[in-house]
Amino acid sequence: MSSTPSTPIKPRAVALLPLALFLALFLGTGIYFHLAGVEMAFYQLASPVAILPAIILAVLLSKQRINARIDTFVAGVGHNNIITMCLIYLLAGAFSTVAAATGGVDAMVALGLSIIPASFILPGIFLIAAVVSTAMGTSMGTLAALAPVALGLSQAAGINPALMAGVLVSGAMFGDNLSFISDTTIAATRTQGCEMKDKFKANLRIAVPAAVLTIIALSFYDTGSAPIDIPEANYWLALPYFFIIALAVTGLNVFVVLTLGIILAAVFGFVAVDYELVAFSQDVYLGFTSMQEIFLLSLLIGGLSALIRQQGGLKFLSNTVERITSRISKRADRSASFGILGLTAFTNLAVANNTVTILLSGEVSKRLAAEGNVAPKQAASYLDIAACVVQGVLPYGAQALLMGATFGISPLAVSMNTFYCFILAVVAIATIFILGPIKAEPEVQADGEPAV
Repeated sequence: MSSTPSTPIKPRAVALLPLALFLALFLGTGIYFHLAGVEMAFYQLASPVAILPAIILAVLLSKQRINARIDTFVAGVGHNNIITMCLIYLLAGAFSTVAAATGGVDAMVALGLSIIPASFILPGIFLIAAVVSTAMGTSMGTLAALAPVALGLSQAAGINPALMAGVLVSGAMFGDNLSFISDTTIAATRTQGCEMKDKFKANLRIAVPAAVLTIIALSFYDTGSAPIDIPEANYWLALPYFFIIALAVTGLNVFVVLTLGIILAAVFGFVAVDYELVAFSQDVYLGFTSMQEIFLLSLLIGGLSALIRQQGGLKFLSNTVERITSRISKRADRSASFGILGLTAFTNLAVANNTVTILLSGEVSKRLAAEGNVAPKQAASYLDIAACVVQGVLPYGAQALLMGATFGISPLAVSMNTFYCFILAVVAIATIFILGPIKAEPEVQADGEPAV
């Protein structure tokens, strides 16, 4: 019995109205609270709440029967990639919380400060923030942990506080972009369908040159030789962070890596700091709850994307981006690469959240990559890089707002000194022209022949 081929989905601009509504609510509320002088203005309206009116509008716009509309939404929520991503979020949150509770963050900071020469403060702070952020998987957590230390160093050495704050944000965004347990990395790899280790390697060829150039630029600043006050910490407690990075690079399943990391962090805590089993269980759950917002938003965006896709909105968006970027380069792979970077950057300007940006841009980026023969790992790398670049330089982003409040300076001053983010953007674009994007490998049939 032959099956009837499905009707091709026609591109429809009107299907993007729900997405526009979500962005308008999210951005509009942030602007309103910012003008009202409220701190962290763009985080007053929780994103899972802001997306609910958009979902209702998407359901109303659909031409399916009401039960079919709900089925489409639920199928999107329950998509394999969405559920996998959410489970990884939970484990990443648990590891981060347990490792921090047992003293891992303090150990990482102390270890870094013990290595830095006094005359190398700025490049050293960048490197410490980069390592800590890569280990913790969160730029905000890194900034919260290191800001008091960096502020003290800037005052002791007479360093411009805006410069020190910008360097700290730069390092935090480097790690956030590369970390195996960062929500941006998880979202980028799951939406593009690639392995974390592959995306990590693709990222390195852009992030490492940018980091080296940043360190060289920072080394020209004269910061004197004021002694560095190193906090007391047990360096052994930093091992769980290095453990999960090493295992993740080998390609071990991310669920296994994070589970082993949680257990190892707890064991070190039991031995070194009298960490109790009850506290361990509570911290695991606390880690789960720390991921509540992004967990719920991922589910809801999965459902909204399914409705928008069914109505032709995503096809219209990808066609539009492809048409615009084709004017930049006639090569399909370069055109697709610029499309991914541009779409992600524009979306991040609207929502001021790099993880939300990747979730919103992921599906269209995957289609652009497929049409331009760009490897999924390269598409995931471009997604994460563009989101982190824009997030790092946004004066109304959480990172700039936090550092501005901590250092008592303007968030705009912080943004203007995040040199790594600006350099990363230039290196990413130069890499596309000089090296070209990594091409997708041809699919192979069971008989070993290339798929037609």
